[in-house]
Amino acid sequence: MAENNIRTYRKPLNINIGIICFLVILVYIVICSFMYFTSKHIVGYEVKTGSLSISNVYQGLALRDETVVTSEHSGYVNYYAREGEKIGTGGVVCSVDETGQLQDLMNKEATDGIAMLSDSDISEIKSEIVDFSTSFDRKNFQSAYDFKYAIEGSVVKYANNRLLSSLEGLNTDSSAGLINLCRSPESGIVIYSTDGYEDYDISEINEDWFAKDKYEKTQLVNNNLVSTGDVLYKLSDNENWSIVIPIARKRAEELLEEEYVKVRFLKNRYESWGRVELIESKDGDTYVQLFFNNSMITFATDRFVDVELITDVESGLKVPNSSIITKEFFLIPVDYVTKGGNNNSDVILKEVYAEDGSKSTEYVPVTIYSENNGEYFIDDDALRVGDRIIKPDSQMDYTISKVAELTGVYNINKGYADFKQIQVLNQNDEYSIIKSNTEYGLVAYDYIALDATSVETDEFIYD
Repeated sequence: MAENNIRTYRKPLNINIGIICFLVILVYIVICSFMYFTSKHIVGYEVKTGSLSISNVYQGLALRDETVVTSEHSGYVNYYAREGEKIGTGGVVCSVDETGQLQDLMNKEATDGIAMLSDSDISEIKSEIVDFSTSFDRKNFQSAYDFKYAIEGSVVKYANNRLLSSLEGLNTDSSAGLINLCRSPESGIVIYSTDGYEDYDISEINEDWFAKDKYEKTQLVNNNLVSTGDVLYKLSDNENWSIVIPIARKRAEELLEEEYVKVRFLKNRYESWGRVELIESKDGDTYVQLFFNNSMITFATDRFVDVELITDVESGLKVPNSSIITKEFFLIPVDYVTKGGNNNSDVILKEVYAEDGSKSTEYVPVTIYSENNGEYFIDDDALRVGDRIIKPDSQMDYTISKVAELTGVYNINKGYADFKQIQVLNQNDEYSIIKSNTEYGLVAYDYIALDATSVETDEFIYD
C-alpha cells in the first residue's frame, strides 16, 4: 500500500494597503496627542485699536438745604399744596383742625358732590400714572409707595383747594381759631416726608449714609393727628444742591482734574454739568460731591438718585489685562551702549577676567527695552549685579547695580517671546487701553501672548 505524502504549504502573506494606512494614521494621532498634552500652549491675541467701556453709573445721595416746619397747634392736619410744588412766602400749605369740623365739611361736600375732581384734575393724575408706569423698576418697589403718596397728595390738593373758601365761614365767633391755616415762612419746594438727612454734616459722612436697606422715610399723611411741635412738612428753599457718590480714589482724582463733569440723571435722562469736589471721610473712604444749580425741583422728593457720569472715552490699543506683566531690568547709562558686532547691533564693553587673573574686555550684545532720564533699560540675561562695563573710547567704568521695573507684554510676531514696554492710559476689569506707536512699544495688529505668565523672555513659540 503506497504511502500518502501530504505536505503543508505556508499560506502566502497578503499585505493589505488599507491596514497599513490605518496603522500609520493611528501612530500619527498618538504622537500628535502626546505632543499636544505634554507641550506648552501659548494663545496669541491680535492687538487692535479700540476704546474702553468703563462703568460710570452710580447711585448718589442727594443733599439739599431743607427746613423742617413744625406745628404750633394740635389737631388734624389737612394739606393743600401738592408735594414737589413751589410755594411762595405766606402761601397756605396746610391747616390744623382742632375740632374736626373741617373733616365733617369734607365728608359733607364729598357727599354733595362739591369736591368732585374736574376733567383737568383727572387728566393731570392720568399723566402722573403714565409717567410712573413707564419708569417703574421692580427692583425698587419702594417707589410704588412713593407714587401712592404722591397720587394721594395730588387728589387731596385738588379736593382741599375747594375748601379754602369755606374756612372763613367755619371760623365763626364761637369757633374762631379752631381751624389754623399754616402758611409757608419762606418760598420753597414743599415736601411731605422726613428721613433724618435734613441736618446733614458732610464732615460726618460714612458708608452708612449709603445703606439703602437701612434707609427710613417717614411719610406725613393727610388728616393725621398732630401735636404741638410735630413735623408738618419741610421746605427746600435753594436751587443749589448736590449729589454725593462713593468712588475709588483714583477715579475721584481723575474727575477732580476735570473740575466739571457732565451728568445724566437716569430717572428722566436729563443732562447737566456738576462741579466736582473730593471728600475723604474720617474712615479713609473717598467720595465725590457734584454740585448743581438747577433741576433740584425734579428730585426734591428723592434721596437716592441714579446718575451716569459722561466723560471722554480714552482710545488707543486695546489689550487684555492677562497679557500685561511687570519685568525687572538693569539701568545702564546711555553713553555706555554702542554699536558693534557682526550685525552692528547694540553692545556694551564688559570687563572680564581669565583663569590666570588677567583682565580684558569683550563686547556683549544687549537689547534696549526703554529709555528714561539718560538711562537704558537692559535685560539681565547676559549681565549680573556687580559687573563692570567700560565707556567706549574712554577709561571710565560703571558697576551695574541699579534695577527698575517696566510694564509690558510679550510680542510673539517673530516666533519667540519679545518683551515690549507699554503705557497704560486707562483700564477696567478686563482690558487696558495703551498708547500706540511708542518707540519701544506695540503697533496695531501685533500678536501678543494672551497669558503673560505662560511664557518667558525669548522663549520660542510653537504653533
